Amino acid sequence: MTTYLDFFELTQEPFSNAPVSRFYYNSAQHSQALTRLMHAVGYMKGLSILIGDIGAGKTTLARRMLDSLPESEYEAALLVIIHSGITAQWLLRRIALQLGVENPAQEKLALLSQLYQRLLQIYESGKKAVVLIDEAQMLETRELMEEFRGLLNLEVPERKLISFVFFGLPEIEKNLKLDPPLAQRVALRYKLEPFTAESTEAYVKHRLRLAGCPRMPFTPEALLAVHEHSGGTPRVINTLCDNALFEAFLARSETISAELVHRIGDNLGLQGGSAASQASERPSTPASSLPRTANTKIDLAEIDRYLEGLGKL
Repeated sequence: MTTYLDFFELTQEPFSNAPVSRFYYNSAQHSQALTRLMHAVGYMKGLSILIGDIGAGKTTLARRMLDSLPESEYEAALLVIIHSGITAQWLLRRIALQLGVENPAQEKLALLSQLYQRLLQIYESGKKAVVLIDEAQMLETRELMEEFRGLLNLEVPERKLISFVFFGLPEIEKNLKLDPPLAQRVALRYKLEPFTAESTEAYVKHRLRLAGCPRMPFTPEALLAVHEHSGGTPRVINTLCDNALFEAFLARSETISAELVHRIGDNLGLQGGSAASQASERPSTPASSLPRTANTKIDLAEIDRYLEGLGKL
């Protein structure tokens, strides 16, 4: 059976909304964001945040960053927050597991001791502990914010023992204000803006080229229509272009016109420039990590002494 991939001589779907690393588009602002975030974790600055509207490419960038952290230099993990009802205990256990703590304790003080010991091991091995948190806007309680502040207080004289990067919607900043001392610890903030018309065109051409498309099916006017209806949001650009390729295939048309894109945009309920507010979130996926193993020892006296200083601002 002939498909639109066959019709346009494509080797794979060019506009899937799954985070396929092969299709990563290194736009100017994505490059700047990644450079700044890599600098922040390279110097163990503590807490960095990357914000963007729905469908702006935050998850894709988080995965790209994880792939860009050399295993020889970093003990790194990506944690996806799947719902807003998580507890501080769950959060600590997930962070501990992903950084290589075996059999994390149920009791909080013992768990903190295990995590502290593991972070010291990572530091003494010459590596840096980094945890990327995707969908961080779901961290909605002051208790969670205070837990991150406590973890950021874990340090040695030379530097912090762990760095975090939050990826999420603009609500992150409201959540950080639940614990003002943590908000003051944000070392770097970067916001992903929607693509311009020129970036939208370059993005579409980039994905088509990587999918093996031998010719450009979208007219210049059609590309402008894609930008108009998507508002420059990558996820919505993908949806529009995928639909356009399929509809053109059904019509056996090798050219995609602005008229077709406008019709698809209208059918999807996308009014020009409002796509970002109308797009729906992709379901969260389970956390991925770079697992590590370690023989941790619990030194309650040491962690007790250390925790006495965690209340500092």
